[in-house]
Amino acid sequence: MSERGQASVELLGALPVLLMLGLFLFQALAVGYAAVLAGNAAEAGAISRAGGGDAEDAARDALPGWGRAGMDVVVDGGAVRVTVEPPSPIAALRDRFEVTSRAVVRKPR
Repeated sequence: MSERGQASVELLGALPVLLMLGLFLFQALAVGYAAVLAGNAAEAGAISRAGGGDAEDAARDALPGWGRAGMDVVVDGGAVRVTVEPPSPIAALRDRFEVTSRAVVRKPR
């Protein structure tokens, strides 16, 4: 029995698993990165609010272009809540993930 081509067959068998693993890792990294960006945007909005500026504009300016498309900013007193939809290579997952971060500014005593 000949073993020629065995490595090619094994590679073809492992390729779907490697592809799924790569997509999973990309999605996990994208969610983590979006969470960091949401936190930064919420903090920027809260700092702007403390200085008398527009918290929503400051939060939007703190995000890159792709993050602004699915972004939601809620300002309630000194609290700024930012929700961002992370990018996804799989269209079915695009609307299933979102990350939220909140920053609060209090008046000094």
